[in-house]
Amino acid sequence: MYVKKGDKVRVIAGKDKGKSGVIVRALPKENKIVIEGVALFKRHTKGRTGQVGRIIERPRPVNASNVTRIEK
Repeated sequence: MYVKKGDKVRVIAGKDKGKSGVIVRALPKENKIVIEGVALFKRHTKGRTGQVGRIIERPRPVNASNVTRIEK
């Protein structure tokens, strides 16, 4: 992989094309990365006893070939 955790990258392909962010996590075996604020999906959690259900937004992994590093 040519990018690592902490690098600032821009998405060049896919539904989030043009967005940029910092790499939070790298998954080299799968050739994927997790970028802060990019490729978000909503997870609905069920309310347990004494708690209320809610909706959580989490970032989804993006293929490393769909991003390019931005020079700092």
